[in-house]
Amino acid sequence: METRVAIIGIIITNPEQIGRLNSVLHEYGDYIIGRMGIPYRQKNIHIISVAVDAPQNIINTLSGKIGRLDGISAKTAYSDVISKPDT
Repeated sequence: METRVAIIGIIITNPEQIGRLNSVLHEYGDYIIGRMGIPYRQKNIHIISVAVDAPQNIINTLSGKIGRLDGISAKTAYSDVISKPDT
């Protein structure tokens, strides 16, 4: 199955949901290349970027699960880098 490289941008306005977010990210850990979190204390929000390399449907599912968490929004940016499986 083809995979794509993408970045999921996450903004957390409800810190009580961080545990649930981490559970979702752990569930998809095999696809995560890396993540970076920035607490923006002046605005009382957290900003996280997650780099993934996964099939399109997995990226969509992950982003959707994150975006359905209360007080968390997620947007995905896709690269043109598509990898085909080795045959």
